[in-house]
Amino acid sequence: MRLRGFGKTDIGKKRKVNQDAFLIDATIGFFIVADGMGGHAAGEVASELAVETVHDMVLRGRDVIADFVSHPITNDSSRAIRRLLESAVQSATYMVFGMAEQNPDKQGMGTTISALLIVGAYAVTAQVGDSRIYCIRDNETLQLTEDHTLINWQIKEGLLTPEQATYAPHKNVITRAVGNKDYVQVDTQVLAIRLGDRFMLCSDGLHGYLERHEIAEICGGNPPQSLEDACDALIDLANLRGGKDNITAVMAELLPEQLPDME
Repeated sequence: MRLRGFGKTDIGKKRKVNQDAFLIDATIGFFIVADGMGGHAAGEVASELAVETVHDMVLRGRDVIADFVSHPITNDSSRAIRRLLESAVQSATYMVFGMAEQNPDKQGMGTTISALLIVGAYAVTAQVGDSRIYCIRDNETLQLTEDHTLINWQIKEGLLTPEQATYAPHKNVITRAVGNKDYVQVDTQVLAIRLGDRFMLCSDGLHGYLERHEIAEICGGNPPQSLEDACDALIDLANLRGGKDNITAVMAELLPEQLPDME
């Protein structure tokens, strides 16, 4: 299998700056989206710094990736590849927090992180905040990550029903962020994947406007539209429905080795 990827970010209809960031490195199967927060352009700084730091740390762990790919998966190798992503996100936390400590204008800045590493027949995810990673398989949308938000916590604790949460205030309050403290809990997992799977990473400025079946219709299909067209359609729909936040979509797909590269 080989990988193809594409990403796009849009300022939206209401914001004056774009505090989202993303990065694609298909050579190692790495994809990441970050949604920054903080005044005085601090959100932009946080998301860009976090994305670059996580990528750099993953590159330093290429021996871990190579070992994972070249051997059958075990509990130890699964822990090692998860630890690679977790440590990379933690390094970004140190960097963002440290920069904020040195600059009063940037104190309190932070960012979400949704990172995807595709290694062999597996996907590894790392999650902090409320950006998301989806897998589109057989025209169905599977959410691979969990939102770290006050609303989601209230639902899990039985304080709100999903229906009540739709109309609840403070829907965008997150309970975890990279950089507003010197440590953050990172959710990681290893998942089996298969040929034909498509992945979509996005900020909440996108998933807040779309239902799962709409994501499947846009990102899936038979035959599916190109990654570029799918990203354009996702962002256009989010803007059409309000565009109150920055909007970022990153897509990846698994292809047979023998197919020509169409990107």
